[in-house]
Amino acid sequence: MKILATDLDRTLLPNGHWPPDDSAIPLFNDLTRKQGVLVVYVTGRNLDLTEKAINEYGVRHPDILCGDVGTTIRKFADGAWRSFDEGWVAHVKRASPRWDADAIRAAVADIEGMREQEAEHLNQFKQSYYVDHSQRDAVLGAVEARVKGKFDEVAIYSFDSQDGKGLLDFLPDSATKQTALEYVAEEYGAPKSEVVFCGDSGNDIFPLTAGFAGALVRNADDQLIESVKAAMAKNPTLKVYFAKGGFKGLSGYYTSGVIEGAYHYGLFEDPA
Repeated sequence: MKILATDLDRTLLPNGHWPPDDSAIPLFNDLTRKQGVLVVYVTGRNLDLTEKAINEYGVRHPDILCGDVGTTIRKFADGAWRSFDEGWVAHVKRASPRWDADAIRAAVADIEGMREQEAEHLNQFKQSYYVDHSQRDAVLGAVEARVKGKFDEVAIYSFDSQDGKGLLDFLPDSATKQTALEYVAEEYGAPKSEVVFCGDSGNDIFPLTAGFAGALVRNADDQLIESVKAAMAKNPTLKVYFAKGGFKGLSGYYTSGVIEGAYHYGLFEDPA
């Protein structure tokens, strides 16, 4: 089973300030379909925002959507989305019994420099905030003091370089991009080391350093690159490829970097 998993914004989708290759998305769609690759989108987007991206950019529907930063899993088959994977929901509730989104909301309610995101960006396993990036250290320090270790949670901070916003997601420790992709890999009997995951920013650090075959697009955040390299120095068994551009005349940015990474790991092969 060939599995190609990728983040969406500024990884597969060319919505950053780097120039995209116009041919990259049609090539990605063609290669994944013709070469029998199971495509998984692992993204902070919910279902509606994922559909908007598919319509806006022309990327294909995935076979599986690990949405809402990995807290929801859906399959797409026969031209339609299936309902939530209830097995995943049950797994998270068993694995993170102390998770309580309402309690986290109450605990951080008066921390200066952060505000709750809109309702459509929240769910039973995702409590999310916008953060004033200039107050990042103070906010994260306050969050750690009030929340850390009390709710079977992880707090994941990332920076949206497009609009200058800090983003803070509280998730169950069993419901992240990493654990959702591990769940999918196990379902399909694929060894983690053979599942390719492509990313670009802070909330991709866990799957990139969890034993998958990692790939960073050329436009990846400097902070993420530093974190991944530090993890590789501590654990030499980690496999992470850094897209360079120049492969097949492509730039290595966004979709082109995903294609470059997939070729590097042998998911795509040219005809002999």
